[in-house]
Amino acid sequence: MAGDAPGAASLLAELLADRLRVLGPDHPSTLTTRHELAWWRGMAGDARGAVLAFEELLADRLRVQGPDDPGTLTTRHSLARWRGEAGDAAGAVAALGEVAADRERVLGPDHPATVAARGNHTYWRGMAGDPAGAAAAFEQLVADHVRVLGPRHPGTLATRREFARWCGEAGKAADAVGALGELLDEMLPLLGAENPETLVTRHELARWRGETGDTAGAIDALAELLEDMVSVLGPDDPDTITTRRELARWRGETEDTARRSAPKPQ
Repeated sequence: MAGDAPGAASLLAELLADRLRVLGPDHPSTLTTRHELAWWRGMAGDARGAVLAFEELLADRLRVQGPDDPGTLTTRHSLARWRGEAGDAAGAVAALGEVAADRERVLGPDHPATVAARGNHTYWRGMAGDPAGAAAAFEQLVADHVRVLGPRHPGTLATRREFARWCGEAGKAADAVGALGELLDEMLPLLGAENPETLVTRHELARWRGETGDTAGAIDALAELLEDMVSVLGPDDPDTITTRRELARWRGETEDTARRSAPKPQ
């Protein structure tokens, strides 16, 4: 969680060897360690390796724990997510829809794990090419989060950000800016300007400001955000790098516009 995913995967591999030796392959703690190892392999950049590890783990969880065990459902959920990360967005959508349905049956519609599966299903629906459908589904998820968790819960705030993001992806950049502006106004007193969730929201707001034509506003906001991200997350954090790339993009747009509008030499 401190940013060293390869180190975590290495330590978990060592732990797994010892748990296999001491506890055996079917012990719940061994299965849990295999799950964590697969996850951090993915986070370290090996999405395909994570998929293969989760597929093997799922077969063993089904054999040892059965299809409705929470651990089995969690492994199915993670497997679907890493399928998406490995490039199979449509497969992730199909698998997550099944996981959400099974979690609702086993755990109930308002269980956090059920809601999480619905959120990931909706995200990959957007990534698979249906941004309008994702926006509509996230709007319903926001209502459910408010009802179950309350309007200020971190999960509710994050879901509101996803709703705004997919509104923008569906061609409604101005709606995205409005929704993200309202969200940021609520996040700042709750979480502070340098909270990671606030930083992501600031990035999304700046991005969609640029998409509405406010290039200067996007550049100013991203430049300020980049300083905070370097200070809080470090220069090599993926979110910092994404913000640097986005800032360069909008600065490039400004330079291209200036070149096109400059008078041609006679």
